[in-house]
Amino acid sequence: MIKVEGLTKRYARNVAVDNISFEVAKGSIVGFLGPNGAGKTTTMRVLTCFLPPTAGGAEVAGFDVMKQPLEVKKRIGYLPEAPPLYPEMEVVEYLNFVANLKGIPRGERKQRVDSVTERCAIGDVSTKLISKLSKGYRQRVGLAQAIIHNPDVLVLDEPTAGLDPKQILETRDLIKQLAGDHTIILSTHILPEVEQTCEKVIIISKGRLVATDSVQNLTSRLRGAEAIAVEVEPRNTAPLDAVQVRQRLEHVPGVSRVVAKESKDNRCIFEVESLQGRHIRADLARAVVEADWNLTELRPVAFSLEEIFLQLTSADRAAEGGEK
Repeated sequence: MIKVEGLTKRYARNVAVDNISFEVAKGSIVGFLGPNGAGKTTTMRVLTCFLPPTAGGAEVAGFDVMKQPLEVKKRIGYLPEAPPLYPEMEVVEYLNFVANLKGIPRGERKQRVDSVTERCAIGDVSTKLISKLSKGYRQRVGLAQAIIHNPDVLVLDEPTAGLDPKQILETRDLIKQLAGDHTIILSTHILPEVEQTCEKVIIISKGRLVATDSVQNLTSRLRGAEAIAVEVEPRNTAPLDAVQVRQRLEHVPGVSRVVAKESKDNRCIFEVESLQGRHIRADLARAVVEADWNLTELRPVAFSLEEIFLQLTSADRAAEGGEK
């Protein structure tokens, strides 16, 4: 649905986007991440035909952003960080205005306006002036204008910026509902939002692509070894010796480190890390059972998206420093 190849954008001597390539599958939600100044907004402006690339290119829904910009614009919905609203207009008046701009036939406009009004839950403010709306409702109206022409692709730049926790949850749920019908690129600084919403992440730093994968695959790639949470309880009422459990786990072949995480209510929780390339879950389970303890939990521990983001972008900055 979206294909970017060798995309570069320069402003005089400043390289905002440096030869990046990625693809986004139809119907998926992709998180687009990077520090401030990484080139996220520039990339999205190229994809939405607001800016021409300096080199390379991109296709959206099969159309080239340079050669067929009007066809791309017909198939894309864009919500910038500051929604493009007219405060002196009523909500329904504004949506009809946008429907006209986007070429929706007169006979279909009311149905489309009614549909996005219901979908974005703005029916109770449809006759209010946009200037009188809260930040949350303005964001909803901005999203309604982005989807009113039922585009193939949605590009959302910080869609929850400035919203309160309740509004963030509501907007997040709405974005999830839009997936499948629309391919969505979501740029945000709220990393838990990406973890809970997106199937894949694209991370750029200093204009360069540093990662594109699922959070789970990035975790495996960065860690290079297993990290397992192990919870142990005694089989009877006798006190559980946390030191003894730890020593037992440390002697399992392939274990590199055992860290005590919690010990209370006669149960112990450890995080166990393996050596590079070793799979230790089965041996851990066997060691606990053979010691006559109850194994109440055995699960993989993943990096958080925040840890992945910081590790990748920090590594990129360090590499840049080394090149100098």
